Amino acid sequence: MTVTPIDLFASFIHLRQGGHVHAEQPVFDPERDGWQVMAFHVETDADLHADHWEVHPEADEVVCCLSGGIRLYLRPERPGDEEEEIRLAAGTAAIVPRGRWHRTALDAPGDIMAVTLPRGSRLEKRTEA
Repeated sequence: MTVTPIDLFASFIHLRQGGHVHAEQPVFDPERDGWQVMAFHVETDADLHADHWEVHPEADEVVCCLSGGIRLYLRPERPGDEEEEIRLAAGTAAIVPRGRWHRTALDAPGDIMAVTLPRGSRLEKRTEA
């Protein structure tokens, strides 16, 4: 097997069962088994689907700010509670617990990386302003 560089912003890295790893087209498939490593250049909130909540019921998610800055919001677990806000600066990360609805917003353009098990993941359009 030939080892070649992989453009992390043009591919997702799929960590398959049995220890096999390969690069593939950057398509998030909520039916896929195995972990997925995803890197993105972000310039606007639209690049982060900031108008949606997301959840990963099968595993935690690591959200990493490689450069720039983002805000990670955790949806309240009880009605009437406030969103939790976590600010991520370049070189920091946060672990979103399995099954916790969350969203991201941009503080400064940059690069982010996320690692999760996509199986069962869902998006839900935000209804609040």
